[in-house]
Amino acid sequence: MAIAKEQLRQIIAENDINSVGDIYTLFKDSFKDMLQELLEAEMDASIGYTKNNKQDMASENKRNGYSPKTVKSQYGEFPVDIPRDRTGEFEPKIIPKYQRDISGIEEKVISLYARGMTTRDIHDQLQDLYGIELSADMVSKITDKVLPEVKEWQSRPLEPVYPFIFMDAIHYKIREDGRIINRAAYVVLGVTLDGNKDILSITIGANESSKFWLGMLNDLKNRGVREVLFFCVDGLAGFKEAINAVYPDAQVQRCIIHMLRNSFKYVSYKDIKKFASDFKAVYKASTEEAALSELEGVKEVWGKKYPYAISSWEQNWDVVSPFFQFSDDIRRIMYTTNIIEGVNRQFRKATKTKSSFPTDSSLEKMLYLTTQNVKKKWTQRYRNWDLVLGQLVILYGDRINQYL
Repeated sequence: MAIAKEQLRQIIAENDINSVGDIYTLFKDSFKDMLQELLEAEMDASIGYTKNNKQDMASENKRNGYSPKTVKSQYGEFPVDIPRDRTGEFEPKIIPKYQRDISGIEEKVISLYARGMTTRDIHDQLQDLYGIELSADMVSKITDKVLPEVKEWQSRPLEPVYPFIFMDAIHYKIREDGRIINRAAYVVLGVTLDGNKDILSITIGANESSKFWLGMLNDLKNRGVREVLFFCVDGLAGFKEAINAVYPDAQVQRCIIHMLRNSFKYVSYKDIKKFASDFKAVYKASTEEAALSELEGVKEVWGKKYPYAISSWEQNWDVVSPFFQFSDDIRRIMYTTNIIEGVNRQFRKATKTKSSFPTDSSLEKMLYLTTQNVKKKWTQRYRNWDLVLGQLVILYGDRINQYL
């Protein structure tokens, strides 16, 4: 409740406040007294009478002195006296039993850690702002408290249908037995029938392989995912086979942006701009037939000079072409994995201060916390989702109608 203006003026006059520092000092000095008074008020309510007014007793229980306790707050550490009663029934709510940290520091530590701050940075920040000393080991212990939450999140039940699922991997270094080894964080992002995005799982494993993705896909099925209409992926060998082994009715769409980047590897820098401009006619074509015709045109112009840039499209046409049968609204969703690459950029931003991680679980913890921050920004569903869903129902109603 706000303090009345007259009271504020009286407080300012009585305490000779002339700066922001004076205000902070007053709050710091008053905080302990206010906390102590709240503890006394809780005891009054618990035993039925105020201190030194035993004639008002409503029960046989009595006060029984105090127990000293040192607590941490945003104003630093200070001692308080916890009232006791004879029967041991009193348990204060303002400072719960066994709790010595009332600052909310743990939440602050976890929030700072999720934004990529090092343990040293977190230590310095808390020292500067709150005068609280936290060692790197204590920061690690505090953030480790989210590990059970991570495990629960990884095994949570999922929706039965995701019209679109995007899969990608991002690579990190882990210290193991005195060696630095490579690990892949396998990321799965789904679009629900409501048009909302959700990160379905993040799993740390060996370097990216179709065998590991097969395990990930089986995990999705075990967690309740019955139908996926489209998987949007990059060019990992064996990806399509792994998907078809678990979701045989799903269509696999190769990321067009990845395809273009792969083609550019074979094109001279001076020709890339013109080559990219010519190739736009291929993936912007209105139909698959038109796209094939445009590809032939590009081949006539560039095929002799850059044969590998063209052949990669011909060899992968079965996973490049699915999106041509759909409207622009659906194409915009499925032709690129940019959405999951955007998530990976957030992961890199949060982990850029760490050249390596001590364990798989420490990496998993960091990526999970970053995920929660990313998801807070996903407040809107895909544009024109009603039109997209309407078309999906017409095309795949027998597979999704029961879940709408």
